[in-house]
Amino acid sequence: MEPVFADFSTTPAQLSNAVVAYHRCGVAPSHLAVGSEGYIKLDFHVAAEGRGDAAETVLTVTTLGAGVPMDVLLNGKTVAEGVTFAGADGQDAPLGTDRSVDRVLSLPGELLTAGDNLLEIRSPAGEEGLLRVTALTLDPAEDAGRARRALAARAATRSVFAFDTEQRPVDSAVWQPASRLLFHVDRGDRAVPAQLSWRGTDGAETAIALRADLSGFHGHHRSADGALGEFRGRLSERWAYPEGTADVPLHRFTTEEGRDGDWRPAGELRILLDDGRGAPVERVTWTDRRGNAASVTLTAAVPTADAGAATPPGELRDVTDTVAGVEASDEFEAGGEVARNVLRKSRSKWLVHDDTADLDFTLRSPAAVASYRLTTANDAPDRDPRDWHLQGSHDGGTWTTLDTRTGERFSHRFETRDFTFANTTSYRRYRLRITGNAGGDEIQLSQVQFLAGAGRAATTSAADFIGYYGAAGEAPTGYRGTTVPGPGSDHPGEPTDGPREKLLAADLTDTAQDLDGAARLLGKLAEYLRTS
Repeated sequence: MEPVFADFSTTPAQLSNAVVAYHRCGVAPSHLAVGSEGYIKLDFHVAAEGRGDAAETVLTVTTLGAGVPMDVLLNGKTVAEGVTFAGADGQDAPLGTDRSVDRVLSLPGELLTAGDNLLEIRSPAGEEGLLRVTALTLDPAEDAGRARRALAARAATRSVFAFDTEQRPVDSAVWQPASRLLFHVDRGDRAVPAQLSWRGTDGAETAIALRADLSGFHGHHRSADGALGEFRGRLSERWAYPEGTADVPLHRFTTEEGRDGDWRPAGELRILLDDGRGAPVERVTWTDRRGNAASVTLTAAVPTADAGAATPPGELRDVTDTVAGVEASDEFEAGGEVARNVLRKSRSKWLVHDDTADLDFTLRSPAAVASYRLTTANDAPDRDPRDWHLQGSHDGGTWTTLDTRTGERFSHRFETRDFTFANTTSYRRYRLRITGNAGGDEIQLSQVQFLAGAGRAATTSAADFIGYYGAAGEAPTGYRGTTVPGPGSDHPGEPTDGPREKLLAADLTDTAQDLDGAARLLGKLAEYLRTS
């Protein structure tokens, strides 16, 4: 019997020897949420020679925060009714509190047939909670765990993780949304981290421990200004490298380990870590699920590929096109005179009905802005800014004033003036805080541009490191690396109530083991589509 599994903890679902249909289910990033009278159907194939004589099959259903009863049917025959998971209330738990639970059932061999078989997981009528299923696996009894091992091997290739996160200050009982966490750490052995910590160039530090099923983490964070709080997250997406790594700082190294007084080649190390707080990473420490431990300190930080070529000392480059977004304290939306207009090379404008205003800019990657340009708009000179501060921030919470101007004057319409100041620190966020204008009741600007120099975190496209590596059960060794040059969803919801079954099918190169299996699955998909 070929391994049979359906892994709903990733989008799209990962399937092997299976076609999955579902009804009255909500598709969440980490599971299928089965509502009252909903079901998951798993259509799988057993070859005649793989069936054996009335061989039993072991079913493992993995759920989150479980407890809601379920019924299990195989080929139309009820195998179990009202199966529950002890110790849980069946309700959706808050972010960070879900627990992964396995329920193992033995399916009678006489119900299994050579050819196509249909497994059904149903939520009985009248249940108020959601049965949140993350995975289904089927194994022959004589080789229990085979499908789980195959699922784990498949999952190991999806080593880029994205988490939705929350944080809670030490003096607060309320969790607040935080930036997305994206990471990928791989020595070439596909060992997934169990614990991970890092420090940014701004001094902020974070440490997390991941759940066994990788559906979430819990940890703590100290910001650049010393504020301490809890930090937790839920898995939102997971990819195979290099998918999802194009627009974030990626470090690649050829490495060596120090053994017997000599340095020996140790393969390639890749580190991608973006916590959305802006400051590049300078130290990363981790322990993987095999018990191996490592820590590396980077000798320089790495910007993203779109930051452009290294800037020679004393020269500035225009980084306005790296601005990912701009927000204003107010804008004249009805007239189309909104904040994003200041990024356009046109004679449009931003207008706010106030004599003070803020413009917040977020760059795709940190840059050491050392000059900026302001262009006046088409009319009303008394709306021109006169007094302002330019501030920089790594996390959007703590701001550093970089430049202050008072009593500035513009002589004509659509005039562009440059304002230069000393700065070598790379920030991801910049704020233009206008505290006074030329006497009117409103403020307007046609364009804002940023120019950056060779900042502390933007001088190279890669970095070296030193550190240590300790294989499980062995003494730690020295560890060093040389840069490899080169380029670098849905949330859980209420079950849908549509009349048709929904269908899940992965790429046939993964789902089927051979051409015959691919042809069979194509036929099965066509059959479902005709009858749905």
